[in-house]
Amino acid sequence: MDIEIFRTYVLAKKEVTEETPFGPDTLVYKVMGKAFALCSIDDFQSVNLKCDPERAIDLRERYTGIQPGYHMNKKHWNTVSSDGSVPPGLFFELIDHSYDLVVSGLPKKDRAKLQL
Repeated sequence: MDIEIFRTYVLAKKEVTEETPFGPDTLVYKVMGKAFALCSIDDFQSVNLKCDPERAIDLRERYTGIQPGYHMNKKHWNTVSSDGSVPPGLFFELIDHSYDLVVSGLPKKDRAKLQL
């Protein structure tokens, strides 16, 4: 996976913004103000994605390219390698999963806006 494919896929989702709140080196993707993906601009080696805690453990056991979230809450975040060790289909599925988890935690009125 390269950064342009990743960016195009993520930015196509409803109400997603790309920000750099931690400085110019880290891209943060948010849906309605809540982060669901983070990655380095310079060396796109991995992406931090939110994940259901039970699924996170299972994924880490099955794929060497999925580790506890770097600089994140290790229970709720995974670092997913972009070196090809995680199948592309799964990579996209994990982006969707992260986005959906964050959306499910939004207030009802914000979720309703996304449904329009």
